[in-house]
Amino acid sequence: MLKLHGVRFSNYYSLAKAALLDKGVEFEEVKESPAQSDEFLAKSPMGRVPVLGTDEGYFSESWAIVDYLERVQPEPALLPAEPFARAKTIELSRHIELNVELVARRCLGAAFFGAEASEDKQAETKEDLAKGVAAVQRLMACDPYAAGAEFTAADLYAFFSFGLAGQIAQKMFDVDILADAPQIKALLGRLATRESIAKVTADQKG
Repeated sequence: MLKLHGVRFSNYYSLAKAALLDKGVEFEEVKESPAQSDEFLAKSPMGRVPVLGTDEGYFSESWAIVDYLERVQPEPALLPAEPFARAKTIELSRHIELNVELVARRCLGAAFFGAEASEDKQAETKEDLAKGVAAVQRLMACDPYAAGAEFTAADLYAFFSFGLAGQIAQKMFDVDILADAPQIKALLGRLATRESIAKVTADQKG
């Protein structure tokens, strides 16, 4: 049986868990925090979560987990079969992660853990975050899902990345990053009711 290692408050762990649930793959959750021990670094080279344990061994990173699940259990699909549509879905997913979530994450420590963030860092983050959201808006279909007619991995990245990025921006800058993106905001509301995502968010609170 597959084993998903991590902690429920991690948005990337939550994304991977939702993907497993959506696929209907049997798995076990293993509570394990990010660490720099030799034992954990053997599973995850940067000491991050999530980590997926398989019969063949361990690997980390949410995108690797999504790709693995697509190959071992193609249906229900999280990526389109048609090459161009698949590429556009991956493009959207990566822009959400790299240009929204990871940009906001620069101020994660300051927002929630009492770390310092210089005025320059805050200003740069706020500016880059606005650019990232604008870029994602150009790619988002929201018709009715992130990449078009079908639910895909891009929806998982949208829900779990915008959730964290929005919290950080609200806390640090008193800004609603989706104030000018009502279609994305509406999409996130629809996604919150999806069975897999609803279970993950309920488990986070529990």
